[in-house]
Amino acid sequence: MPTQLYVSSQGDDCIRRFALDPQTGKLDPLDPVTISGGPAPMAVDPRGQFLHVGRRGVCEVSSFRIDPHTGNLVPIGAAPLDAEPCYLAMDRQGKFLFSAYYAAGKAAVHAIGSDGAVSAPPVEWLSTATGAHALQTDPSNRFAFVPHIAGKGPNAIFQYRFDAQTGRLTPNTPARLTPPEPVGPRHFCFHPHKDIVYFSNEQGCSVTAYALDTAAGTLSARQTVSTVPDNFDGDNTCAQIHMTPSGRMLFAPNRGHNSMACFAVDPDTGTLSPTDRIATEPVPRAFGIDPSSNFLYAAGLESGRLAAYRIDAGNGTLHHLGTYDVGSTPMWVTILSRP
Repeated sequence: MPTQLYVSSQGDDCIRRFALDPQTGKLDPLDPVTISGGPAPMAVDPRGQFLHVGRRGVCEVSSFRIDPHTGNLVPIGAAPLDAEPCYLAMDRQGKFLFSAYYAAGKAAVHAIGSDGAVSAPPVEWLSTATGAHALQTDPSNRFAFVPHIAGKGPNAIFQYRFDAQTGRLTPNTPARLTPPEPVGPRHFCFHPHKDIVYFSNEQGCSVTAYALDTAAGTLSARQTVSTVPDNFDGDNTCAQIHMTPSGRMLFAPNRGHNSMACFAVDPDTGTLSPTDRIATEPVPRAFGIDPSSNFLYAAGLESGRLAAYRIDAGNGTLHHLGTYDVGSTPMWVTILSRP
């Protein structure tokens, strides 16, 4: 199957598909997949065989088999939810689907059936706090983290132990980490080769790098870097965060400043160095990076357009390639490449 890019268009009740040219980064539109109920967060299993979509308008999660030849999505099941999900992710073995619930202040774990579809009811339905925005396990699949924004949330990262056999989560010690300032941790990503986790801070307009204690499964802050210029005085919040598979560059979007903050990652220490801030489509909430680390695609929540960029392998800055219509309220960008 050629490399494909999927965008959930919540306002149009569909997932838009594109074929991605791995040499040029050009996108060619394919037939969209109609999904009612406001599709938003998406997650793909580790083997690239199944895609799960949170439908925020009807509080359900739907599962699809990814056609290995065409990349088309074939529905295989759905499960009801007690609240609307803002985030989905798979565990490292593809046996469980994680979800977070911003307004409800919940986190959940659903088992995945032998057919690849999500099962109901969830094996875990935790009360965390308002502002819960993500849930992922570490590379060992033994520890999990749930960040909560500031203001409407407790400005904390909840730390858990994860049982990969049962899907259960239990509070770690300590159970939470609270940043000294109300920065509002929102989303996070792991360095591919080092024991470092990077969090985007929604209210702080910054990225914080945390050292991961792989024995205890706990975090400790080591660096925080702003995503906006020092002289910027407008309204801004951060959203998603992604690192290139190579581990050499990291990106975080600014909603308000409407830019993509670019960082070079020190190959020895994992320390971040700002390299640029590139203008994007208005309100860049969702974006994705292709598996080759060559291209980045950022969706404008307000504009309904997807901006394509080539990533400069030398300094991590972005060079604009083109813009594509992705419809009303694009909420998630997922890129899949499979032999």
